[in-house]
Amino acid sequence: MSTPAIAVNEVTVHYGSVLALDRASFTLEPGRICGLIGMNGSGKSTLFKAIMGMADPDFGTVSINGESTASARRAGILGYVPQSEDVDWDFPLSVREVVMMGRYGHMGPLRIRRRADREAVDRALERVELTEYADRQIGQLSGGQKKRAFVARGIAQGATILLLDEPFAGVDKRTEATITRLLRELAAAGATVLVSTHDLHALPDLADEAILLMRSVLLQGEPQEVLRPENLALAFGLDVMKRGAAA
Repeated sequence: MSTPAIAVNEVTVHYGSVLALDRASFTLEPGRICGLIGMNGSGKSTLFKAIMGMADPDFGTVSINGESTASARRAGILGYVPQSEDVDWDFPLSVREVVMMGRYGHMGPLRIRRRADREAVDRALERVELTEYADRQIGQLSGGQKKRAFVARGIAQGATILLLDEPFAGVDKRTEATITRLLRELAAAGATVLVSTHDLHALPDLADEAILLMRSVLLQGEPQEVLRPENLALAFGLDVMKRGAAA
């Protein structure tokens, strides 16, 4: 039996007295795209932070390819595309410099950029169709372009596990199609992708499987199964069932 790319076991996280995750458990195999769905406040961002090692669980464990999250981060195999509000867009960095951050794990302590680093960044920018914007300050990009820049950072990093927190929020159709195509290509090459999204209609075209989250994992399975109205009602309420019946 193969080692899961991501294994989350009974992870519980509190913020003060607020319970953000309650014994959340699931595994993801290599080469799969998994959509993470749930209402606002269901713990999606906290789950990403726990997987990245940015939030310490009160209880439970997370492993990446059978190793600790700290080991995975040191090895550069974890890539993270945060929500827009988690980024300081006024910081004076160009798009190229943001993508180059993905190469830091490949550099020495002085972060001297080698030819291989520059070439990896150029290839990543080309794949997300941002080559012409490489020297523009990151905050000057559109919402969709910003998301593509952070996807490029993960590509340049060589990450084999990508976590994307609402990458389709506020983006245009071109960006959505570009990101979807890239994620499918990366998964086909063996990467594992966990992506949170509110776009339930697009989920079957994007993901191989889906997780329904409401502080704990309520259901994991094929998107069509998870998206059944009676299952969505577990996390979103009875109004989802009513809308599904009306449709």
